Amino acid sequence: MDGANPIFVFTVLLAVILLVPPAFERLRLPGLVGLLLAGVILGPNGLQFLDHESETIKLLSGIGKVYLMFVAGLEIDLSQFRKTRHRSLVFGFCTFIVPILTGIIIGRWFGFGWNGSLLIGSLLASHTLLAYPIVRRLGVVQNEAVTVTIGATIFTDTAALVVLAICVGINRGEFTALTLINQLVTLSLYCFLVLWGFDRAGKEFFQRSRDDQGNQFLFILLTLFVASVSAQLIGVEQIVGAFLAGLAVNDVLGDSPVKEKVEFIGGVLFIPCFFVDMGLLIDIPAFVKTLSSIGITVAIVVGLIGSKFIAAWLSALWYRYTAMEMLTMWSLSLPQVAATLAATLVGFQEGILTQDILNSVLVLMVVTSILGPMITAQTATRIPIPQPEQEAIEELTPWWDSSEDPQPYPFTVVVPVQNPQTQRSLVELAALLARHEAGRVVAVAIVRGQVHMDDPQLDAALDRSRKLVRRAVELAVPYGVEATAAIRIDDDVAFGISRFSREQNASLIVLGWSETSSLRARLFGNLIEQVLWSSPCPVAITRLLDAPEHIGSILVPTRDLTPSTLRIVSFAQALATASQARVVLLHVVLTNTPSEQIAQFEEDLREILRETGGVGGVDIKTVASNNIAAAILQEAQACDLVLMRSIRRGTAGGLTVSDITTQVIQQLQTSIILFGEPHRLS
Repeated sequence: MDGANPIFVFTVLLAVILLVPPAFERLRLPGLVGLLLAGVILGPNGLQFLDHESETIKLLSGIGKVYLMFVAGLEIDLSQFRKTRHRSLVFGFCTFIVPILTGIIIGRWFGFGWNGSLLIGSLLASHTLLAYPIVRRLGVVQNEAVTVTIGATIFTDTAALVVLAICVGINRGEFTALTLINQLVTLSLYCFLVLWGFDRAGKEFFQRSRDDQGNQFLFILLTLFVASVSAQLIGVEQIVGAFLAGLAVNDVLGDSPVKEKVEFIGGVLFIPCFFVDMGLLIDIPAFVKTLSSIGITVAIVVGLIGSKFIAAWLSALWYRYTAMEMLTMWSLSLPQVAATLAATLVGFQEGILTQDILNSVLVLMVVTSILGPMITAQTATRIPIPQPEQEAIEELTPWWDSSEDPQPYPFTVVVPVQNPQTQRSLVELAALLARHEAGRVVAVAIVRGQVHMDDPQLDAALDRSRKLVRRAVELAVPYGVEATAAIRIDDDVAFGISRFSREQNASLIVLGWSETSSLRARLFGNLIEQVLWSSPCPVAITRLLDAPEHIGSILVPTRDLTPSTLRIVSFAQALATASQARVVLLHVVLTNTPSEQIAQFEEDLREILRETGGVGGVDIKTVASNNIAAAILQEAQACDLVLMRSIRRGTAGGLTVSDITTQVIQQLQTSIILFGEPHRLS
C-alpha cells in the first residue's frame, strides 16, 4: 500500500488508536506512551507506514494539537477556581516562576540562547491534571490545597502559552522593545475578545438553539477553530487560541451532553493522532544519542521535579498546609502532557528547540505521567475528607429541594410511563415516596408529534398512552396517594419529560432503566442522559428486580461529605423509611489509608446524620480495598438495592476516564437506583 494514500493512513491510525492504548493500560503504562511508541514503529525509523510529512497526518495531528489544548481549557473547574482564586493565583505564580527560572538556567547551561532558554523554562512551568480522577475518587477534591492546585492550572497554562507566543514572535522577526509591547497589547486585546466575546456569544446561541444539540456541537467546534485561526492571524500560536476558547465556553457547556460529545470526538480520534505524530518525529539514532549523553535529559527531569516541589513547599509554608497536602499539591502539578507537548512541538517546528529537547521532553512526559499519579495515590489518602459547611447541611432538608426559599408546592413525583414491563415497579416506588412525603404522583406519557395532527400513527400512539397512564393511576391507588394522569405531545421525548416536570413543579422524576451502548447513543446521548441534563429536579434512574416493599436493605457508597453525597444519603433514608428498610453507608478506602482518618470520617458522618435527624436505621461500614468497584459489588451481594450517584465524566489529559459507577452497573446483579441531581446554570 502507498503510505501517502489518505484512506490507508487513516485506516492505520484508527487501528492504532483502537488497539494500542488498551494494551499498554493492561501493563499499567499510560496509553499515551503506547501511541508514541506506535508512531516510532510505524514511522520513518520503523515500518514506514506513516510519514510526518503526509497531508493526512498533518491535518489530523494539527486538529489534535489544538483540540488537546481546547479540552485542557474545558476541563478546568472554574467554580473551584472562583472559591480560592487568590490562593490559586499565588500557588500558580510559584509553580510557574520557580520552574521557568530553573528551565532558563538549564537552557543557558547547555548552550541555548536566551529565547530558547526562556521557552525551555515555559515548558516546565505548566502542568496537566492527570491525577484529578484520583483525588475525585478519594473524595478530597473539596480540600483547599487540592482546589488551589486545580485553580492554579489556569494561571500556569495561560502564562506558559503567553511565553510561547512571545518566544515564537521573537524568533520570527527583529526583536525590539516596541515590538514586544505591541505584541503584548495585541495579545491582551485578543484574550479579552475571546474570553468575553465567545462566552457571551455561546450563552446567547445556546439560549436560542435550546434543544438542538447538533447545532450546539457545531458551534463549539467553530468556536475552537475560529479562535485558533484568529490567533495565527495576529502572530500567536494556534494552541493559545484553542486554550482560551476552552476557557471561554467552559461556563457555557458546564457538564452538558454537548461537552461530553465534544470531548468524546477529540479523545477517541484527533488527540490520539497528535500523539502518534509525536512518535513519528522521534529520531531513533538521535534519541539513543540523547540517552547516551543523558545530561540534558536528567537536568530537565530533575529540574522539573525539584522546582515543582519547591513551589509546593513555599505555598504550603505560606498557607500552613500539612505535609500531606503539600505533597499532594506537588504531585498534582508534576505531570507534563497537554501544554508541554503542544508547546514543545511548536518550538521544535519553529527551530527554537533542538531534537535533544524534544526527546528529553518525551522522557519527561513518561516519567511525570507515571510518577505524579503514583505519588498522589499515596499522599491524597492521608488528607482528611473535608466537612461541608453548616449552611450546606441545612439545605439538605428536604432532600428534594436544595433551593434557598421554602418549597411552596406539594411533593410531586413525575413518572414517565412508556414500557408496560417496568411500569409497575416505577409507579410503586413513586407512590411509596409520595406517601412518605405526603405528596402526589403524576403519571405522564410523552407522544412524539407528527407533521399532521390527524396522522394514524399519532392516533395509535395516543390510544396506547391513554391505557398506560390509566393503568399507572390504578397501580398508585392502593398506596392512598393522590395520582393523576397526563399525556403530552412533543417533538422530543426527553425534553418533553423535563418541560412537563417543570410545569408540575416536580420534586422528583422516576425513570426506568434503559441500557444502551450503541454508537448513536454515545454520540448523541440517550433519553436518560438528556433528561439528566435538562431536568429541573432530581432524577431517580431505576432498575428494580423486586417490588419496592420487599426492599430490606439499601447500600449507599459514600466517598466524601459533599452536599451532593449527603442529599443521596437523605434520599436513601426517605426511601428506607417508606419501605421499612435499613441503610448501609459504605465507605471504601484504599488499603494504605490511616485508621485515624477512617475514624474521623465516620465520626464526621455520624455528626452530620445527628444534625439532620437521621441516625436511626443507618449503619456505617468501612472497607479497605484498592479496587473500589469490586468492593461495592462484594458488599452489594448482601443488600436488596444499591443507590449510587449518577456521574458522567469525559476525559483527563485527552484520554477517556472510566467511572466507578459505570463499572458497578455493568456487573451488578441486584436492584439499583442512580440518583442524578438537576443541572444548575451558573
